[in-house]
Amino acid sequence: MTPDPEAHPATQFNQSPSTDIGHGARSLRIVLIGLRGSGKTTLGRLLAERLQTQFIDLDDVTVARSEQASVSALFHSIGEPAFRAAECAALEHVLSVASTSGAVIALGGGTPSTPEARALLQAARAAGTIRIILLEAPPETLGARLALDPGDRPLLAGGSFAEEAALLGARRLPIYRAMTDAAVSTSGDTAANVEVLARAAGE
Repeated sequence: MTPDPEAHPATQFNQSPSTDIGHGARSLRIVLIGLRGSGKTTLGRLLAERLQTQFIDLDDVTVARSEQASVSALFHSIGEPAFRAAECAALEHVLSVASTSGAVIALGGGTPSTPEARALLQAARAAGTIRIILLEAPPETLGARLALDPGDRPLLAGGSFAEEAALLGARRLPIYRAMTDAAVSTSGDTAANVEVLARAAGE
């Protein structure tokens, strides 16, 4: 069953104090996109701490708006097309509610691959309410990270995490790059990555 877009109100988000992202752009949301393992969640949390704002993982929102316990359970329960629809509904909600103003938002790797999600992101970008930052790393780096911490998502392509990163990267990276305001390599150490990401976010 596709989750009800209205099932969970804006109160699911942390009510953090408003933050000054980019010297006065208090309503600007920072949206992180990239392949799985690129650091969207890890670096997103650290960036949110640095900017003194809330961090939102779209996977968590999508699951919270469903009747399932995890991304994998939801994905296997309803299938990929319905999962993408649920993900898109969660994205629309996150981008529209006032309580997410100024937040750092990490999208699932496949979120921008659907035309509906891209339309939402492009409209918000045109309206000046989001800044999209692409996080990138080589397939072997992504594969090594995911081998240590595979997370909750199922493999979508290839027989290993590195193969998946290479295969999905060939398909998705051109889409990502066409819609980004900035791209950040996350191949370095965490502290250096956060510094570069903060600059890309407009700090």
